Order: sequence, then structure tokens, then C-alpha cells
Amino acid sequence: MMNFCSIDDVADPIGWIGKAIELQKKIENGGPLDKSGKSICLLFFNPSLRTRLSMQKAAFNLGIESFVFNLSSEGWQLEFEDGVVMNGSKSEHIVEAAGVISSYFDAVGIRSFASLSDKANDYAEQVLSQFVKHCSIPVVNMESATLHPLQSFADMITIEEYKKVSKPKVVLTWAPHPKALPQAVANSFLQWGNQMDYDLVVTHPQGYDLDPSMVGEAKVEYDQKKAFEGADFIYAKNWSAFQDANYGQVVSQDMNWTVNQEKMNLTNDAKFMHCLPIRRNVIATDEVLDSDSSIIMPQAKHRITSAQMVLKEVLEIK
Repeated sequence: MMNFCSIDDVADPIGWIGKAIELQKKIENGGPLDKSGKSICLLFFNPSLRTRLSMQKAAFNLGIESFVFNLSSEGWQLEFEDGVVMNGSKSEHIVEAAGVISSYFDAVGIRSFASLSDKANDYAEQVLSQFVKHCSIPVVNMESATLHPLQSFADMITIEEYKKVSKPKVVLTWAPHPKALPQAVANSFLQWGNQMDYDLVVTHPQGYDLDPSMVGEAKVEYDQKKAFEGADFIYAKNWSAFQDANYGQVVSQDMNWTVNQEKMNLTNDAKFMHCLPIRRNVIATDEVLDSDSSIIMPQAKHRITSAQMVLKEVLEIK
């Protein structure tokens, strides 16, 4: 049984990119696959647009029945701790919830964001790890406290489609945002990017350093304009502080880090990427987002491409 929780679950990430593109072409040319008799439950603790719709569309394309359940508004509050006396507000334990889901479906997708208040708990992946522990069916990470592998897989497919050189310079840049956001997308992008043959750079203000285990071999540059020089891809994303003292906090909203055309002019005619939703004229200007360099729409479409490959593998669709 295969789970898809991080890139560590993928034996051949580069090979998966080629297979995902082949599968997408097969479906585009031949239409959705015949009914597989398989089903997946998509559990959402947090909001979604692309993840929910791309997973449902991918399941449809593979002949898989998908069932969406919004736990935050429709389900019982779940208890994830072992050995507790459940005489409070939480009505159901993960042991029973996971057992029931496993008996109803062939796989389960989990979307549960970071609390941004308890670093140890977030980076222990309490929610996702407990589903993995107690489910007897494959678990798919639809964005967890620290990672978003479905997004990053789609990002790598997009870069491979649009790259003009064999080893492109790929820059992940922090950008301002009015709210504190998780590190999940940035973490996962760096994890996947480190497995590719890229000149990988991450740039951000002081105070926004990410987990070194996620940064890996990527070069860290605190001067955004210097990082942009000669870049082939610019990936903009906000994240909150990782360091213990300021974990989950917004330590800067420096609008000087907004991606604008002046900065894009420093690049090697770079393509602009973002996972969406994006705050216009905060993360990046209208001029950048509406330019020919922006590939945010093809990038979003590849969320279906990545989801199809993942579902095909975890559910062993032929």
C-alpha cells in the first residue's frame, strides 16, 4: 500500500513527471477512463478551491468516485491524542473515524493546515500522521501543516514544460501578505526542487528563514534583486516565520518585496509562478500577473495532471 504524503513516498520523482504528462495526454485524446470501481474520500479541515476541484476532476478522469466531506463544518470534532478521557467538546476519536473511513473507501485525502501556534505539533504533522497511523487504506496529503506535495508536483511539471535550458535557475521568493500563512508550499517546493537538476535559490527578508532540512542544497539570498538576476523562473509565495521565538508570526510586511515588472526585467525573461490564490498588487503587481511571462493558469491546470498521477499510483489504476 502506498501513501502520498511527501516526496519521500515517490521513488522516482523525475520519472513521475514524464508519466504524469503521458497520462494527461492519454486522457485528453481518449477521454476519461472507464469506471474503476474505486472510491476516495476527500476530507477537508480547511478551505480549498484548486485542491478540491482538481482532485475531483482527476478522480472523474480516472473513473474513480470521489466523496467530499468538510469536517470543519459538517463533522464531529476529532480527538487525536491517545489515552485521553473524552469528556470535553470532542465527540469522536481518530481511531474510530479512520476505521470507518477505511471500511467505506479505497483511499482518503486529508487537507489540514498548520495551527501556526504550536511549532512542535505542526511539524509532528499530528493530523496527517494520525490518519496514516490508523487508516488501512492509502492516505493522500492534500496540504498538511508543513507540506503540499500535490502542489509541488504540479509546479515541477510546469517548470519542465516551460524550461528553455537544461538546468534553469529557479527562484523561490518570499512576498508580503496581510495574514500569517503556513510554510507548507515553500517547504514542499524546496523539497521537490532539490530533487531536480535546477540552480535553486530561495530569497526572503531576515527573519523568514525556513527549516534547514527543507532548504537543503538551495542557495539562500537575502537580496531579492540579486536573486532575480538571470533567473529562468520566479515562484512567489508568502510564509510566516519558522524560528521558535516568532513561529507563525508576520515579522515583516515589507511591500518592497512585491514582485513587479522592474524586478522581472532583471531575470532571463523568467516565467512567473504562484500557487494561487494570489493577492494582486501585494504578492505581485497586475503588470506581472497579466503579462505573457505569467504561467499561473497552466500551473493551476497541472494540479489535475499531478493529482491524476498520484491517484493512479496509490489506487493502482491500470
